[in-house]
Parts: sequence; structure tokens; C-alpha cells
Amino acid sequence: MLDYYSVAELFDSEDRQIQRSARDYLDRELMPNVAAWWESGEFPTRIIPELGEMGFLGANLSQEYGCPGVGNLAYGLIMYELERIDSGLRSFASVQGALVMYPISRYGSEEQKHELLPQMADGKLVGCFGLTEHDGGSDPGAMKTTAVRDGEAYILNGTKMWITNGNIADIALVWAKDDEGTIRGFLVPTSANGFNANKIERKMSMRASVTSELVLEDVEVPATAMLPDARGLSAPLSCLTQARYGIAWGALGALESVYTDALRFSKSRSTFGRPIASRQLVQDKLVDMVTDHTKGLLLAWKLAKMKDAGTMAYNHVSVAKRENVRASLKAARTAREVLGGSGITLDYSVIRHMLNLETVDTYEGTRDIHTLIIGRDITDENALM
Repeated sequence: MLDYYSVAELFDSEDRQIQRSARDYLDRELMPNVAAWWESGEFPTRIIPELGEMGFLGANLSQEYGCPGVGNLAYGLIMYELERIDSGLRSFASVQGALVMYPISRYGSEEQKHELLPQMADGKLVGCFGLTEHDGGSDPGAMKTTAVRDGEAYILNGTKMWITNGNIADIALVWAKDDEGTIRGFLVPTSANGFNANKIERKMSMRASVTSELVLEDVEVPATAMLPDARGLSAPLSCLTQARYGIAWGALGALESVYTDALRFSKSRSTFGRPIASRQLVQDKLVDMVTDHTKGLLLAWKLAKMKDAGTMAYNHVSVAKRENVRASLKAARTAREVLGGSGITLDYSVIRHMLNLETVDTYEGTRDIHTLIIGRDITDENALM
């Protein structure tokens, strides 16, 4: 791992071993193919059981329900290594673990936990998270999807947009307003009558990830499909906090990848008889990248300690997501400059990460939204509405 300040000395030996194992597997099995997957717009579903076997899915959730049960630091390091390969791979794991398995573990019934979590941890069951709508991204409370009670069932109607894993999911966690206007979560089999997932094509970002529109037309689910303890907007927002934590770590993996490409290229590419690494302006770019990575790694490490201690709040996560993703996007753009024309080819990771990070910068809360979340906390004034 890129670690200019030896931050890994603060990690337990078990955490370091988990990261090494993750890196070895990903470099050996996925790295050689990821550019081709991205170019063809393919998410390789065959790797899902392997990700489960490696303990990457719901890694920090309880062993009581068949999950790995690793600490939050180790979980963050797994997200780091996945996104070092590609943001689409980390997104798959984030949705599966933080956005579907986590809410089941926190808000679900014992039956739901025991039935679903072991299968999801093994990669035998894939989930997606249906919150965002066409007119409700940064304002999820404005959702129009409804869940109307009909005896011992609910009838769901609505449309969800930009849903990762939608076309490969076996189960969708759909957030909808009940008869009283309260937001509730429903576990909907994607095979249900009236449920359709439409794959979003022609993307120039997150191409090694499945992104979908979900359409629900009179989809009937039993009342037992509802997460019993999830009431109100705070429930899905708590899931986003978990996912944003993983993103804060993952973005640093992407930063390492583009920095490594830029450093190696600058040492091998010569102009006027000297490697461009000897040029002051190139060194300035490289120093900015490694400095931003170092700051981000310290920020993510502290966030992990706060999460373990139970003192991490959503506004703390907003700081890390806001800063680490923007730093990584900036580094990718800078690395593209260092590589020149070579930087736009898939022979290097730079353009792929740069385009992916354009999405990561805006999903799970745009930089502006996170700015206003933090601003509200420090001023006690709400500029969001």
C-alpha cells in the first residue's frame, strides 16, 4: 500500500494480513482483466462467489449471521483494495454489504437476518438498494414510490433510478412511503410480478458495474417483507452513512493506482535526454498526489477508530467522503496530465479511474451536499432547504 507516513504501523497485524490477502487475490485474479471488463461494459458475475469466499461481502457484519465479522478498519482496507482495482468492484461490494446487508442486520427481523445474510455473505444472493428516484437524488424524502397495505400484503408502485446491481440482483431493498406517508423498506424479490429492471446503457463511467432503472407496477409482497424496525428517512440515510464510510477508504485505493501509474511513467518517459520525473513541474504534481493520499489515509484511519468507538456521526463521514473522493479525482486528472497522450488509453488505469471517480464524486451525496451537511453541523443553520 502507498503509505508515505507509515500509517500502517497503527494497524493491527490482523488488519494488515487481511489487506495483504485482499491485494494478492485482486492483483492475481482481477487486475489482469479489469480494463477489458470496463471497455466492454461488463460486470463479471462469476467473481461474486469468489468475493464471498474471500470475505469481502458484509465483511464487518456479525458472525452470528454468517458474516466475516472483521473490524471496521479491516473493512475499510478491503474497500481500499477493491477500488484500487476499479470503483465498479468496490461499488458492488458497498451495495451488497453496506446498503442491503447492513439494513437487514440493523432493521430486519430475526427470520430475515438468518435467511438472507448468510447467503448474501457467500455471494449466493445479490442485492440492490432502491432509494434514488428520477426527481429524488439529493432529496430522497421527496420520493414518490408508494406501498399501499392490502390485507397481509403491500402493493408497491414507483420507479427507482441509478440503481447499482439492479439487473443482477436477486432481491431489491425498495424504500417507499406507506399509507401514512412514512418511509419504509421492503425486501422485494426481483422475480416478482410487475418488477422490472432496465439496464442503463451508454455510460462513460462505472462501466464495470451494472446500473439500472427499477420499475415497480403493482408489485405485491407479503407484510413480512418489510423491515420491521426501519421507520422514516433516517433508516435509509443510516445505510448511506455506512456506504460513504467505505467510499472514503475506497477512493484512496483509486488514488494509489493513478499515482503509481504517474510515478512509473515519469521515470520511464524521457524528454530532452532526461526522465520527466526530473522536471520540477512533474515533481510538484507527484508530491501533491502523495500528500493528498497521506492526509486521506490519516483521515480514514481516524474515522475507523471513531466507528469502532461508536463516536462516528454522519457529518464525520461527510468530511471523509467529500475530501478523499475529490482528492482522488484531482489526482486522476493530474496523473492524466503526467502521462500525456498515454493517459487516455486503457493501457494505464488513469482514464478509467478518472471517469469512474466522476461518478463517485456525485453519488452517495455530492460534494455540495456534504458541504452543507458539515456546514449545518458547525453553524446550527440549515442551508439544505
